[in-house]
Amino acid sequence: MAVKAYVLVTADTAKTKEVVVKLGKVKGVKEVTEVMGPYDIVVELEASEFDQITDILRKEIRPIDGIRNTLTCVAMRR
Repeated sequence: MAVKAYVLVTADTAKTKEVVVKLGKVKGVKEVTEVMGPYDIVVELEASEFDQITDILRKEIRPIDGIRNTLTCVAMRR
């Protein structure tokens, strides 16, 4: 069964659109939504194992220029 996570992203205001585009190209990202509120972007992420979620976050998502902070919520049940 796949592991699903939601990544709440705070981005630099001037780079939000660029960040959205880059996030959409990351393997495992199912959906990227720009939102209003304390976070700027919500990313739906899916992988076959939990370790892949952490690898994607550390190696692919967090290094994107323009991302200030992330908060990851791993889904427990569907």
